[in-house]
Amino acid sequence: MTLSDNAKILVAGSGGMVGRALCRALDGAGYGNVLQPRQDSLDLCHQEAVTGYMEQHRPDIVVVAAAKVGGIHANSHYPAEFIYENLAIAAHTIHAAYAAGVPRLLFLGSSCIYPREAPQPMPEDCLLTSPLESTNEPYAIAKIAGLKLCQSYRRQYGVLYHSVMPTNLYGPGDNYHPENSHVIPGMMRRFHEAKERGDEEVTVWGTGKVRREFLHVDDMADACLHVLGLENPPDWINVGSGVDHTIAELAQLVKEATGFGGKITYDVTKPDGTPRKLLDCTRILRSGWRPSLALKDGLKKTYESFLEETAAEKVRS
Repeated sequence: MTLSDNAKILVAGSGGMVGRALCRALDGAGYGNVLQPRQDSLDLCHQEAVTGYMEQHRPDIVVVAAAKVGGIHANSHYPAEFIYENLAIAAHTIHAAYAAGVPRLLFLGSSCIYPREAPQPMPEDCLLTSPLESTNEPYAIAKIAGLKLCQSYRRQYGVLYHSVMPTNLYGPGDNYHPENSHVIPGMMRRFHEAKERGDEEVTVWGTGKVRREFLHVDDMADACLHVLGLENPPDWINVGSGVDHTIAELAQLVKEATGFGGKITYDVTKPDGTPRKLLDCTRILRSGWRPSLALKDGLKKTYESFLEETAAEKVRS
């Protein structure tokens, strides 16, 4: 089944940054039958609860946007939670969807599934060709398992279960935890608070030399709707901006977006992580999708959202 106006669509993880963006995109595109259970009403780490929900609601399409996510600090300090919770979410939602007769499912993975020393840009077929980055290996293994579950159920049962592998995402509704967040929200919060305090400098983890690719979450949501419109998508497909930046370049852009007037320093005792992470997006580009928001503009929009969320006391942290 492809997207149709009357399709019943379940967004698992609708309370997170990506889930919210997907719901906005579906609403904007006129899809009026979208199931949006939050974590307090549907715990995806419990198979019985997920199975019961699927059997009761019988969606036509499931999008698995739920995940336990975080930056280098969180991945390094909570590896057990990262592998267990993400394995549970993938296994429970995919199997329950199949058991309930759901014909189509889209699983959201991550670019960290690819090897640490993968060719750059990273094509889909470099998966499992060499070791993973050690700082996020538990999370990556769980995401690979979700991808392989979809591939296996599709091959054995004929259901259209497939995956998208996004690059680093950012945007409204992100988690701004001072230690456990991803690089952009973590930086944005530090620069904002430094500006508010009148600090003379902000310290960024690592050397600033590693390169990362970023995609605004609204572009990611648009890509998901595009892929769901394909009749015979590949088992997994990369989704990115096609442009990467050094962490030093990113820090300068965040500094400009937040209006911080001090200097930037680097703590080289902190880990850099993978040297470079740039996705090869040839497959999705050939299918007709393109991102619309450049990083500089996306950061400006994200900071505006952060200020609104702060004023409303709704910042996730």
